[in-house]
Amino acid sequence: MSDYILTHTKIKFYPLKPVKENINIVDIAHSLSLMTRANGHYRHFYSIAQHSISCFKEAKIRGYSPRVQLACLLHDASESYISDLTRPVKRNLPAYFDIEEKLQAVIYEWFGLGDLSEQEQKLIDDVDDTLLHYEFETLMDFPIFEVPPYQAMEHDFSQRDFAGVENEFMAIFKRLNHASLTKVGF
Repeated sequence: MSDYILTHTKIKFYPLKPVKENINIVDIAHSLSLMTRANGHYRHFYSIAQHSISCFKEAKIRGYSPRVQLACLLHDASESYISDLTRPVKRNLPAYFDIEEKLQAVIYEWFGLGDLSEQEQKLIDDVDDTLLHYEFETLMDFPIFEVPPYQAMEHDFSQRDFAGVENEFMAIFKRLNHASLTKVGF
């Protein structure tokens, strides 16, 4: 059994020993557009890429910096290489959490976000929790938080075409981080 996964762009990627030069935004966008949120328990398919796009839009409308907007778009990028686990399981698997945290740090570093401040990370986490709440409220009729968190805009939680989501993710990335595209041979 190998220690790597083969990505969409045919890169041998070692998730336990990530090499930042092997991180490819095309792989991230493609994979996340095909991966479901909530472990597939929403009323219809809603991808991690859609969630990430909504996080970006929420950060943008709140007036957060382009750095925070980009970090919101990429905050779940590690899941494109190691998949996702539900929050209760993730909390109880410290090794997975360590792997995810290390990989996400390498991804952030590759895209110029390796120095996110504690305050910036708090903004990202707040946006992520906001979208979690409204996704569950809309797609499962189940609000996560007793007091609904502040939401700066209404979001589209409809089922969308995979390719359209992937293309939108890429378009947003290009606008936010054009300089990084040359790093990934784009």
